[in-house]
Amino acid sequence: MLGSTHGTLTTDSRRARVIACGEQPGPAVHGRPADVDDLDISGRPLYAGVPDLDRFFRPESVAVIGASDAEGRPNTGITRQLMAWAGRVGARLHPVHPTRATVFDIPCFPSVADLPEQVDLAVVLVADPLPVIEQLAEAKVKFAVAFASGFAETGEEGALAQARLAAAVGRSGLRLLGPNTNLNAFENFREDLEGPAIALITQSGHQGRPVFALQELGIRLSHWAPTGNEADLETADFISYFAERPEVGTIACYVEGLKDGRSFLLAADRAARRKVPVVAVKVGRTETGARTAASHTGKLTGADTVVDAAMRQYGVIRVDGLDELQDTATLLARAKPPVAEGVVVYSISGGTGAHFADLASEAGLRLPQLSDAKQAELHEWIPPYLSVANPVDNGGHPVGDWRGRKIIDAILDDPEVGVLVCPVTGPFPPLSDKLVEDLVAAAERTDKVVCVVWGSPVGTEPAYREVLLGSSRVATFRTVGNCITALRAYFSHHRFVHAYRSPFDEAPRTVSPSFRKAQALMRPGQQLSEHAAKQLLRAYGIRVPREQLVTSAAAAVRAAGLVGYPVVMKASGAQIAHKTELGLVKVGLTSASQVRDAYRELTDIARYEDVTLDGVLVCQMVERGVEMVVGVTQDELFGPTVTVGLGGVLVEVLRDVAVRVPPFGEDQAGEMLGELRGRPLLDGVRGRPPADLDALVEVILRVQRMALELGDVLCELDINPLMVLPRGQGAVALDALAVCR
Repeated sequence: MLGSTHGTLTTDSRRARVIACGEQPGPAVHGRPADVDDLDISGRPLYAGVPDLDRFFRPESVAVIGASDAEGRPNTGITRQLMAWAGRVGARLHPVHPTRATVFDIPCFPSVADLPEQVDLAVVLVADPLPVIEQLAEAKVKFAVAFASGFAETGEEGALAQARLAAAVGRSGLRLLGPNTNLNAFENFREDLEGPAIALITQSGHQGRPVFALQELGIRLSHWAPTGNEADLETADFISYFAERPEVGTIACYVEGLKDGRSFLLAADRAARRKVPVVAVKVGRTETGARTAASHTGKLTGADTVVDAAMRQYGVIRVDGLDELQDTATLLARAKPPVAEGVVVYSISGGTGAHFADLASEAGLRLPQLSDAKQAELHEWIPPYLSVANPVDNGGHPVGDWRGRKIIDAILDDPEVGVLVCPVTGPFPPLSDKLVEDLVAAAERTDKVVCVVWGSPVGTEPAYREVLLGSSRVATFRTVGNCITALRAYFSHHRFVHAYRSPFDEAPRTVSPSFRKAQALMRPGQQLSEHAAKQLLRAYGIRVPREQLVTSAAAAVRAAGLVGYPVVMKASGAQIAHKTELGLVKVGLTSASQVRDAYRELTDIARYEDVTLDGVLVCQMVERGVEMVVGVTQDELFGPTVTVGLGGVLVEVLRDVAVRVPPFGEDQAGEMLGELRGRPLLDGVRGRPPADLDALVEVILRVQRMALELGDVLCELDINPLMVLPRGQGAVALDALAVCR
């Protein structure tokens, strides 16, 4: 599991581990060499190098292992396609087969050892690529592609076979694509298209077909990486590589599973630094976490919840359908950064404009009302009885003459307008033909985004096929929904990259003084008692109530006097997960007699439930606040994750939580609160004062530090409730549960 063995290592011990294990420092990153000090306090890398894949996509020489020209053989078709591809990219192709003198009249070599030169890329068409990998290593081949299936996708035995293959690749020094991949990297890419390109990454080759077919609509594609089972090269490698390519405007991904969470985040971070959008379909939204956790937090976060949060955290735009992937990637590749966030809807139909405006506003797009002066200007060409406030309804006829272009130019000249959208629900020639021509001409003279939704179910009209698709300046969609999805992603991406500051630059590299204190409290394989869990929080500067742990009724009375009435009494023991459900919490005790009675009742319940206690807590009673939950869980892909949400006894019912993957900064901690449906409770409702948001953010950041430093030994942490007091008064952890690995 990622990060399962490094969390408590100091810098010196990490260096010793790297040397002992034979690991090598990474390649140069961000202009300086990466070394073992480029690890955070959990032992995870803070930088990742960019693999040099130039010779993979544009090799000078290619070997085809298992080449064939025998009719009816699958390898024959593959060999033929590779020959055509090698010819297009200018590569020398060398067939390899033990029994053939030639393949398609090209001299054939009996083995890898007999190749006439050191090749850049070897395409392995044999059923068992493992022996070939070892031969390629001896020949110092840079890259290999393994098409064979029957590996991790088939179950446990296949996974073991893939592990052996990955180990051989790791020893070899070459880089491997696959196994269980295909020929998509060697497709015929159109060279006649201009402008920023889409680079495509797919784990399933068939799922990339719709994006690849965008070339038929005049949209440029530069690369296609079909990653397959990712025994070596993975999605993250290609994101990092494509983010550095000047011709790539957008990276489009179809992801079935991530190989390594931190590698993916580092790649997404690189793309964000370079302001290159990454749009992804990630399957698995309906999967739930496989683990069962004692804490609330563990039950609230499933695997996809964490993936979704991690993608959002690093600006990866997640879409659901391949059609959305097509349209969103295209818009982000082609459109320049917005000069304004205002969207104006321009239509020949009031109904069409109103319908689009409703959907767009609900999706969060800003549709500003045009100024009185701008409306007066538009009414020079549009009848006065039609609304032009936004949406702009022209009534139809003005689009057929000189007025149509005047209207479009006037809208685009408004400084509040960044996007003009013209939904055309169905063609109505010749007016629609003239409308499209005017939109294309106007788009050529502006840096603003011009979108057309061509709603015709036919799609064969010349206005669409020849005029709209012939323009690289107009973003053309076939559905309103995809247009809105793409525009929302467009604005979100540019807001994100404008404000982006990489959390990896500020991630802590050395442990805090709190670490030593906390380490002494850990009990491997055990759940801590509430008292011990609160000591853990106190070690990291998280405020807890005044309280004392007692083991007799008389001591409880003395403790209540010291703590101050009213008090709360709770059973404390390592076996207790949810005290309220067992009746092991007594609230609002105001006298010595109530304290004595409560002590006896709590210990009686514990004996009846066969629960071992380390004592009874007599606690300060804290009221007048908003109950929140802050916690840590371990994700098998990303390692420790931090969760915040509405707390209290209904936490699992409300399931109102936000998740982040460390490292993250104060801004991301604040954004977590903005994602909560219950956020208005923190701002103050029904006369209640606003909560201390600064204190809540500080607790989130301290819990993150704990998660990073104790990641090896802290399996789960659950602070519930964390009582967030009125502004300026702080936050107090009223209860806590901690589970050690």
